[in-house]
Formats: sequence, C-alpha cells, structure tokens
Amino acid sequence: MVQTKYYVKKVCSFCKEKKEPDYKDVEAIKKFTTERGKILSRARSGVCAAHQKKLATSIKRARNLALLPFVPRI
Repeated sequence: MVQTKYYVKKVCSFCKEKKEPDYKDVEAIKKFTTERGKILSRARSGVCAAHQKKLATSIKRARNLALLPFVPRI
C-alpha cells in the first residue's frame, strides 16, 4: 500500500495582511530569523518571492542600524 503525502501550502503573511516588511518593525522581522541570526528561507518561512527579497533587505538594514544583532550573545 502506497501512502501519499499531503502538505498545506503556506500563505505569505505579508500578502495576507497587505503589509510590506519594514526595517523599523523589529518584532515582525525577528520572526523570520533563526536563534543563530540567520535569515529563514522561503520554504521555512512561507513568504512569497517578492516579499522574501524585501524581507532580506530590511533585515540587513536593521542589522546595519543596530536594531537587530548580526550574531546572538552567548
């Protein structure tokens, strides 16, 4: 007997809320980074391609302005 795997397609949270990722909104951006400070991929975060590019740019801007750390404290 062959089992088929089903998965639920993730919906982009920015498209659903009709918002854009912004470097000033640190709490929203923090959800898309790992505990090590890496940016989550599209497959893991469920963000569409257009918002993933904007999200990566806003995370990098927030890091340069010291709103987000580059690496976590140990």
